[in-house]
Amino acid sequence: MEECYRTPYLLSTKKQTEFYNMIKKKKIKDKKSALLKATLTLVNNNGFHNAPMSKIAKLAGVAPATIYLYFENKQDLINTLYLEVKSSFSVCAFEGYEADLPVKQGFELIWYNAASYKLNQIEESTFLSQCDNTPMIDEEIRKEGLEPLRPLLDLWERGKKEGIIKPLSDFILYAYTIYPLSFLLAMQERNLYKVSKEELSETFQMTWSAIKS
Repeated sequence: MEECYRTPYLLSTKKQTEFYNMIKKKKIKDKKSALLKATLTLVNNNGFHNAPMSKIAKLAGVAPATIYLYFENKQDLINTLYLEVKSSFSVCAFEGYEADLPVKQGFELIWYNAASYKLNQIEESTFLSQCDNTPMIDEEIRKEGLEPLRPLLDLWERGKKEGIIKPLSDFILYAYTIYPLSFLLAMQERNLYKVSKEELSETFQMTWSAIKS
């Protein structure tokens, strides 16, 4: 049986335009993704200041001038990457979460999701850890990066009002619950320690004990 496939030159003028626009969009998306991926790799391996645009372009397989078709400058590139990785973390963290879950059950689900991301999405998690300790990320972008975490902040607020969670600053709650996962990631990356399922369960219980009223 002959395969039914219409090559571009057999399509109507309108369909040809749509076809080539689709290809163009895919190429743009692929180049932009390649630049973001290259930046992620170089920053993780060399740090922010040792990841010049020329090296990013070379690793991405594009001409240096191509970067400026998608990003205003290096700061814009770093900020964009930060927001994309932060968003991917949030998508993973809130998988299966419903706002009407009991406070502890909801927090436990989010915490285990976050732990899974931090300990398995190594490149992305390493990048976020670096971002926590650098002035390279604009403060406005940091604030924007918090928005995808809104369900967790709302859960904590509900927990405080119900007397289930200690009335502490969200920064302190984050420092006691999510931030330690970055330390475990660092130890894992240096082959000094690997968390078992049993230890992860014990770690959650310690985490919950630290913030519950």
